[in-house]
Amino acid sequence: MEIKDRIRMVIDSHRLTAGAFADKIGVQRSNVSHVLSGRNKPSFEFVEKMLLAFPKVQAHWLLTGRQQASDGVEVQVAKAGSQLVMKDESPLVYERPIKEKTEKPEKEIVKIVTFYSDFTFDTYLPNGQ
Repeated sequence: MEIKDRIRMVIDSHRLTAGAFADKIGVQRSNVSHVLSGRNKPSFEFVEKMLLAFPKVQAHWLLTGRQQASDGVEVQVAKAGSQLVMKDESPLVYERPIKEKTEKPEKEIVKIVTFYSDFTFDTYLPNGQ
């Protein structure tokens, strides 16, 4: 799948016409037409405007066709009907549920250790120990 196909998927998933998409991202309609037809590749400015207009679209997926999961593992993304799906069949664009704050957390952080590439580390103790 090429980048033009992924752009088309974004347009279709937001139920926009190519013209409405061009207006939303602030480019000429002919520019979108040329990208979708394969005549031109999208410029950096085109991609940047698209990502700013559609913040839920992941740049990594748009450019490579691979979805980067939260654990850093890449999974292939495919189109199933009119919905984008990942390997585990969950929707491509999703929002994380907001957890309600509880009065008292079940677990308490006792130490945070940060490791650096020069093999040094810092330790943070939240209670000032």
